[in-house]
Amino acid sequence: MGSINYSELIPNNVDLASDRTLQRALEQWQPNYLKWWSDMGPDGAQDFDVYLRTAVSVEPGGWAHFGHVKMPDYRWGIFLAPPEAGRKIHFGEHMGEPAWQDVPGEHRANLRRIIVTQGDTEPASVEQQRHLGLTCPSQYDLRNLFQVNVEEGRHLWAMVYLLHRYFGRDGREEAEELLARRSGDTDNPRILGAFNEKTPDWLAFYMFTYFTDRDGKFQLCALAESSFDPLARTTKFMLTEEAHHMFVGESGVARVLARTCEVMQRLGTDDPARIRAEGAIDLPTIQRYLNFHFSVTVDLFGADQSSNAATFYNAGLKGRFEESKRTDDHRLQSAHYGILEAVDGRLVQRDVPMQNALNEVLRDDYIKDSVSGIGRWNKVMEKAGIAFRLAVPHKAFNRKIGTLSSTRVSPDGRVVSVVEWAAHEHEWLATPSDRAFVASLMGRVVEPGKFANWIAPPAMGINKQPVDFQYVRFN
Repeated sequence: MGSINYSELIPNNVDLASDRTLQRALEQWQPNYLKWWSDMGPDGAQDFDVYLRTAVSVEPGGWAHFGHVKMPDYRWGIFLAPPEAGRKIHFGEHMGEPAWQDVPGEHRANLRRIIVTQGDTEPASVEQQRHLGLTCPSQYDLRNLFQVNVEEGRHLWAMVYLLHRYFGRDGREEAEELLARRSGDTDNPRILGAFNEKTPDWLAFYMFTYFTDRDGKFQLCALAESSFDPLARTTKFMLTEEAHHMFVGESGVARVLARTCEVMQRLGTDDPARIRAEGAIDLPTIQRYLNFHFSVTVDLFGADQSSNAATFYNAGLKGRFEESKRTDDHRLQSAHYGILEAVDGRLVQRDVPMQNALNEVLRDDYIKDSVSGIGRWNKVMEKAGIAFRLAVPHKAFNRKIGTLSSTRVSPDGRVVSVVEWAAHEHEWLATPSDRAFVASLMGRVVEPGKFANWIAPPAMGINKQPVDFQYVRFN
């Protein structure tokens, strides 16, 4: 694997210069990408100099360089993690065989589908977050938003490279379609439902980066186990960048909570109306936002029973989270797993073949990971002496996909009637008035070191810079 050549039009470590046909195809795609970025990327921010992290090496400890750069000039490029010598397939019917360096004909359609679905999420999130820079709570947060945006753009490049390199004309057409769909568009929406939802305010952005980017972590980890080695190596490197997106969400919500707790302590009350009157976001509203983003994200894992999931696993296309660390037979032909369904007004668990329940396996792993971060949020309130605690709702709550989609379930896991759901929905999910209140707080703050009233400053700046560093230069 060659080092990254930054003198090339498309920085890469895949020896692009030796494949002139592929290089020309990607160079033709690049102007269309930049046009999409201009049209759908961060609104009004194309001329800002932003303190961004850029990949300079895929080796451990050497993949990030910081400096001010205009986002349209960001060096997106194509980077794969270092190859593993003699890598073997470690799950499914091909277990023990050498990993594939090219696409087996019988798996071509399914691999293309997997790559396109993953690739479609990357520009979608940029589109969802397009206008957030206009209401940023600080320069620090604005810079973090832009870092997330450019890295989602690079992840799109990663998937487009695979489509161009390994899927011929079909791949090139799919790459163009990735730029043609639009988040929330009635006629040509993004593939997955969560990526057609609006991200209208910064509390929604923090919840999105905590919950939905965490789904990205688990999907990428499953793909990093793939028998198709270029896909596995691509997603392994993407994971190094995905960690920052989740940090933005976790730390952002923690800072919102810190500010709210400060107001509650000063006023000596937990009355939402009084807390709102002070320009802070009350804790029940934060819980309702959490409920919405969690439930939308758990749907991203798909139906609880899926023949496609079984096919992908058995063929070696997509593994489980940390597949190589598991101690079972990695074939799962006789294994079972419990899924939920509603029977006579209550939720019951039923065991089904594990290969068909792999979406549920990945969903449950995701939920465990999500809960640990919420425990850290609760420590903010614990340290402030406030009894309120955030919690993830039951995984059957507010589901729109799978067998539970026709069942109404409360956050604590009770099957409820249509009447009870209607009576309590405003307590469980963010209401239009909640969103209008949060939107009313979204004034733009861009003076270095200054922060909006509804959020606390971070404990430290980016890359050892001070909190009041000029992270964005408004040219």
